[in-house]
Amino acid sequence: MEISWVGYVLMLVMAGVSFALGRWLSRDWRAKRRAKEIAAARAKETRQQRRARERRGQA
Repeated sequence: MEISWVGYVLMLVMAGVSFALGRWLSRDWRAKRRAKEIAAARAKETRQQRRARERRGQA
């Protein structure tokens, strides 16, 4: 059995929609994971590093 050109186009469109939907739905999950990584990095900072970061204005 052979797939027609319409089938190929439909598969391509559905793959694009699936990719976009996955990226859109994982937005919040990625943001939460990034926030946890930043919090963990800041917890390991020394007092001197924390003060230097605060002076740079990245509090």
